Amino acid sequence: MAAGLIGWLLARYAPHTLRPAAAHGSDGDDRAPLISDDALHTEAPSRRRTGRILGIGLLLWGAPLVTVALLTGTGSVFTTQGVFFSGTALVTFGGAYAVLAYVAQQAVQTYGWLGPGEMVRGLALAETTPGPLIMVVQFVAFLGAYRDPGGLDPWAAALLGALLTTWVTFVPCFLFIFLGAPYIERLRGNRSVSAALTGITTAVVGVIANLGLYFVFHTLFKEVDETGSGPLHLLVPDLASIRPSALAITAAALLMIFRLRWSVLRTLGVCAALGLASAAVQAL
Repeated sequence: MAAGLIGWLLARYAPHTLRPAAAHGSDGDDRAPLISDDALHTEAPSRRRTGRILGIGLLLWGAPLVTVALLTGTGSVFTTQGVFFSGTALVTFGGAYAVLAYVAQQAVQTYGWLGPGEMVRGLALAETTPGPLIMVVQFVAFLGAYRDPGGLDPWAAALLGALLTTWVTFVPCFLFIFLGAPYIERLRGNRSVSAALTGITTAVVGVIANLGLYFVFHTLFKEVDETGSGPLHLLVPDLASIRPSALAITAAALLMIFRLRWSVLRTLGVCAALGLASAAVQAL
């Protein structure tokens, strides 16, 4: 909200700060797209269409959550996960890594569904696929429901939690797309909305950097304390608890990526092999 407000204020009082810089080597030739926007938007916005999509989307979104709440109670881990990830789908911007910063904070510190180290492993698991968000939210919900299954078998509870979380996280995405598509061009032409979204986009860079630091600290150090006052919190690692093997693998990864210019896939493969070797040595 603060980032959106700052973007709006800059557009109003210092609009030159939000103008994109010209691309290097650009000749200023604004060519028309191969497929015009008019050809893509075949259905004009209407209240009837909006109401129909909103009704169907809210029914699909809310029915499983209401059913789980009635069957397991409003205080069950399933209802809590459904409500939390529904809210996550509504308030997070910026893609998977921006969402995961919020999920990591709430799942570990607020709800205690898993520990910081487990959250790191969940992200590592997600990096083996092109879709990190769905993997991590399933992983978080799976562990949280497995450890608090209520009257269900832990494995059945974990599966139910993962399925419910996936549903309530991604159904809103389709709802927003179908609901907002006819209006998107109008929003793009609205300078105030565009400026607010520019501010949010800029803030997302900081959110992703925060997630990176979170995982760096909990990977390289065994003990990480938190200090702060009010809304400000700072992670302070215990330097004496550093993991030498993790630090060495991190250094090797940086060398392969930035110095040797290796691909991400190749780098991940080498780092995975180094991790297996390190674990084997420590087990001896």
